[in-house]
Amino acid sequence: MAARILVVDDEVSIRRLLRNTLERAGYAVVEAVDGRSAIACAAAEYPSAILLDLGLPDRDGLSLIPLLRRDGDVVILVVSARDATDEKVAALDLGADDYVTKPFDTDELLARVRTAIRHRRTDAAEAIGPVRCGDVVIDLDRRRITRAGDEIHVTPKEYDVLSELARKPDRVIGHRAILRSVWGPAHEDDIDYLRIVIRALRQKLEPVPARPTWLINEPGIGYRLRTREP
Repeated sequence: MAARILVVDDEVSIRRLLRNTLERAGYAVVEAVDGRSAIACAAAEYPSAILLDLGLPDRDGLSLIPLLRRDGDVVILVVSARDATDEKVAALDLGADDYVTKPFDTDELLARVRTAIRHRRTDAAEAIGPVRCGDVVIDLDRRRITRAGDEIHVTPKEYDVLSELARKPDRVIGHRAILRSVWGPAHEDDIDYLRIVIRALRQKLEPVPARPTWLINEPGIGYRLRTREP
């Protein structure tokens, strides 16, 4: 089945261009002309990706991003004439996957759509099944963490941080990315929040918390969840 793309734009010519471009590439396309219809279409159609204009007639497209993200793990690409850096940063901080400025090259746009969908599917596949770190098992589907068969209690924030790392095991996740995802964009510089949670998780999960085996710090960059002993 072809991946479904929701195009949200109030300009008929842009919607026509995007529909023709996407359908030639093998995607199924649905359209919305404003924020209200975008929310309704996203809930009814379960798109794989949303191409979102920011200049909508009934509301600013930026305010739609967290609403569209809330109900599913959908790819959101902003396609807008706004080219200011602060607009792009705001869109990405709110949860957009990418930002394309109008006028755009259709081949580049398609490449970005393909890449974003592929990355999202890869990340979802990596999260399937328990993640094992020695005798620690992190089961994201069941929200259950065990060590040597015994269930470990963690706080909601500890679970959120651990799940961010477990979704991409053995890969470094940046400090700001974790903070933004767990605490929100306003706290992406509050690295002490993250350090406190990592310290608590090490006490619960590491054989020797002072010499961590699984929750590894990459100085100045971020953390990674290692799944194999060095």
